Amino acid sequence: MAAATEADPGPGAPARVDFRRDIEPILVKRCTECHGPDKQKSELRLDNKQDALKGGKSGQPLLVPGRSAESLLVQRVIANDPDQVMPAKGERLRPEQIALLKRWIDQGAVWPDVDPRQHWAYLRPIRPEQPSVRNRKWPRNPIDYFILARLEREGLSPMPEADRATLMRRLSLDLTGLPPTPAELDAFLRDRSPGAYEKQVERLLASPHYGEHLARWWLDLARYADSNGYQVDLARSIWPYRDWVINALNQNLPFDRFTIEQLAGDLLPQATLAQRIATGFHRNTKINDEGGGDAEEYRTKAVKDRVATTATVWLGATLACAECHSHKYDPYSQEDYYRFYAFFNNTTDGGNFSVEPTVAVPAPPLQSRVAYLRARLAEVQADLAAAEASLPAEQAAWEQRLAGKTNIWVPLQLTNAVSTGGASFTNLPDLSILATGVNPIYDTCTFEAVTDRGGITAVLLEVLPDPSLPKNGPGRWGQTGNFILDEMAVSARPLADQSAAVTNLVFSRAVADWEQDYYRAEHAVDRNPKTGWAIGPKFGQPHHLIAELKAPAGFVGGTRLGFRFDYYHGNSHTIGRLRLSVSTESDPSIRWPVPADITRLLERPVAERTAEQTKALAAFYRTVSPRIRRLEREIFRLNQREAELAAARYTTLVMQERTEPRETYIHVRGNFLEKGKVVFPGVPEFLPPLPAGEPPNRLALARWLMNPANPLPARVTVNRLWERFFGTGIVKTSEDLGRQGELPSHPELLDWLATEFIRSGWDLKAMQRLLVLSATYRQSAATEATRLAKDPYNRLLSRGPRFRLDAETIRDQALAVSGLLNAELG
Repeated sequence: MAAATEADPGPGAPARVDFRRDIEPILVKRCTECHGPDKQKSELRLDNKQDALKGGKSGQPLLVPGRSAESLLVQRVIANDPDQVMPAKGERLRPEQIALLKRWIDQGAVWPDVDPRQHWAYLRPIRPEQPSVRNRKWPRNPIDYFILARLEREGLSPMPEADRATLMRRLSLDLTGLPPTPAELDAFLRDRSPGAYEKQVERLLASPHYGEHLARWWLDLARYADSNGYQVDLARSIWPYRDWVINALNQNLPFDRFTIEQLAGDLLPQATLAQRIATGFHRNTKINDEGGGDAEEYRTKAVKDRVATTATVWLGATLACAECHSHKYDPYSQEDYYRFYAFFNNTTDGGNFSVEPTVAVPAPPLQSRVAYLRARLAEVQADLAAAEASLPAEQAAWEQRLAGKTNIWVPLQLTNAVSTGGASFTNLPDLSILATGVNPIYDTCTFEAVTDRGGITAVLLEVLPDPSLPKNGPGRWGQTGNFILDEMAVSARPLADQSAAVTNLVFSRAVADWEQDYYRAEHAVDRNPKTGWAIGPKFGQPHHLIAELKAPAGFVGGTRLGFRFDYYHGNSHTIGRLRLSVSTESDPSIRWPVPADITRLLERPVAERTAEQTKALAAFYRTVSPRIRRLEREIFRLNQREAELAAARYTTLVMQERTEPRETYIHVRGNFLEKGKVVFPGVPEFLPPLPAGEPPNRLALARWLMNPANPLPARVTVNRLWERFFGTGIVKTSEDLGRQGELPSHPELLDWLATEFIRSGWDLKAMQRLLVLSATYRQSAATEATRLAKDPYNRLLSRGPRFRLDAETIRDQALAVSGLLNAELG
C-alpha cells in the first residue's frame, strides 16, 4: 500500500504530491472522458504515462517536468479563452486542483509505472504494527492508535468524549436502529460503574433488534424486494430469506459461513432447509412477468445481475464493466467476466414468470395476527349492530327522498367502440356491450354515445357477468374473470356544433358497490395510471361504479359523449361486459341504482307490503347505506384474511443447479445472441486461484471468496462496517476498491481491521464491538473553525461521527417514541 501512504517531504519542504493519491483522480474524473481509452480528442490520451508524455497532435509537450508554466496541461486548465480552456465540458477545475497539478509538475511530474495488478487492494493485507503516539492516555483499543497517529501528524487532537446521553442515543441507533427508551437511558445515566458503557454495548448486541437493523444493511446489498420488478411487478414470496438473514445475524453466524450458505447453501453436503433458504440471496434478481419477452434474454440478465452483485458485495469490484469489453482501469478481462458468469449460469431458474425452484417452509407464527383479526372483527361487528339500529329510520328517509323520482339513470346506446389492442365489441339488447375476440395485454377502449339530457351530474358504469367470459366475468382475465380499470375518462361536445372543441369532464369522486383491497373505485378517476378499480374476490357477479362530475355537463340540443377506458396493468385485465348510464340527479344519496323489482316494491304503499316484500326492501337498503356497506365489507375481509392465513402454504425462492451443465460463451459486445468463445468457471487470474481439488461451482467460488489469501472480501466488509458507524468508509467508495475508487484515508488501519476480522473467525459482532468501544467512536461530534478547516468532512476522525439517519430509522424512531412501534418480526 505504499502508493496510498502519506508522503514525508521533510521539514520545511512543500508537501510532496503523490500521483496516485492526488493527480490520477483528477485526470480520471475530469480528463479521460475525452482523452482516455474510448476517445482521444486531438490525438491526446491521459490515462497512461507514455501517451500523456507524448502529447497530442499539436506537437507541444503536455508536461514539462519541473516547469509547470511551460506545460500545456497547466496552460489549458488556467486559460480564459472558452475555446481553449479544459475541461471543455462541465465546471472548471477548482483552484486547489490546479495548484496540485502545478506542484506535481514542479516536483518533477513523477508518474510511476504501476502494474494494475499491483494496485493496493489486490495485494494481500499484511497486519501492520500499532503506531506510536504521543498522547498514550487517549487510546482505548488499537483503532485509536491508528487514528491518533494520523491526527498528530496533521497537528490535530481528538475531541473529548461525548456526554453520556449522546453516547447512549448514538449507540442504540447504530446497533438497533431504535432510540433508547427513557428507562434504558435513565438506567445508563445512573450506572456509574467502570463498565457501564460496555454493558450497554453487550445488551444492544444481544437485542433481537440488532439483527433486524443490521439485516436492513445486508438486504440492501442483496437487492431484497418483495416483488418481481419490471412493469408488472407482481408480489413474490421470499420473506423466509429475509428472516434467515435476521436470525443469522442475531446468532452471529461467522461471516464466512454467512457467505457460503447464501451463495451455495444448496450445494453443501446434506444441505438443511435453512441453508437452502439462504440461497435466496441470488433469487432477489428481477423477474419479468410480461408477455412477449424473450425468456433467455431475461435469464441472462439475471445471471449478469448475480455477477455484478457478487463482485460488488464481496470484492468491491466494478466487474460489470467487463461485460462488453475488458475493464478499462482494473485488470479484469472480458474473459474473466464470463468465467465468473459461468458460476451462476448453471441454475434451473428461468427468465420469464420464473417462480421455480422453490422450497416449502413452515408457516410463520400467526397467533398474534389471528388475535388481532378476531379483536378487530368483534369491534366491527359491534359497530355494525349499532348501525343496524338506525337502519329503519334511514330507509324511510331514503324512500321519501326517492318518491316520485323516475329514470334516475338513463342507459346509453354505445357506438363507435374501438380497442387499440384489437378487441371486438358486440352491442346487446339491454344496451350493454360485450368484448370478444382478442384480449390484449394492455388496452385503451373508446366508446361514443348521444344524449339529450342536460345537467348531467354523474356517470354509472355497470360491469356485468356473461357466460362467454372467463369464470363468467365480468372481466376477461382468464384465471378469475377480474379486471383492473386504471382510468375512466369522459368528454363532451355539443351535437349542434360539430366544430366545437371537446370538453374533458372532471370527476370529483367515485363510489362502487365493491372494491378489491388496494384497488378502490376512486382510483378509476384519479388520473393516475398506476392505480385502478378491481372487484376481487367477488367474481362472476354484477358490480357498478358511480363517478360524480365536479360540474354538471351537457349542451342544449344534445350532447355527444366520448368515453375512454385505460388498462395499463397488463396481463389482459380488461372489462368483458359493461353498460353506461348518465344521471341528472343532484342528490347523491338517491343515485344508487335500484333494480326493476325493487322499484316496483317501492311504488307500493308501506301498509300494503307483505312481510316478504318488507324484508326484501330492507335487505336491498343494506346495499345502499354507505355505513353498512363499509362495515360489511370490512367484516368480509377480516374473515377472508383469517381463512387465508389458515389455508396458506408458504414457499420461498431458492437456487438449484442443473443436472446437465449449461455451456457458457463470451457474449460479443455483451449481446447474449452473439456467442463467442466457450469459457469455463474461473476467477480473475491476478487473484488467488480456486481451491484445489474442488469442482468449479458456486460452492468453490464461495470458499474462494472466504479464503484468507483473497485480499478483497475482508477489506471490503470491514470498510462497509466502518461506513455504518462513521458515515463514510475508510475507502469512501465502498462499492469500488479498484483503481477508480478513492484511496483509503487510513490504509494501515484498514489492513489491520481486515486481518483482525479474519483472526476473529469472521466475527461480525466482535468487529462492531471493537468499533463502538473505541475512543474514536466515543468522541463528541462538536467542532470549531480551526478543526473544521483542517478536517471539513471528518475524514481524519478528529471528532465523533455525525451523519443523517436513513429513512427507515427515522420512521422507526417516530413509531418508537409515539408508542406505535410493533416489535413483532414480519
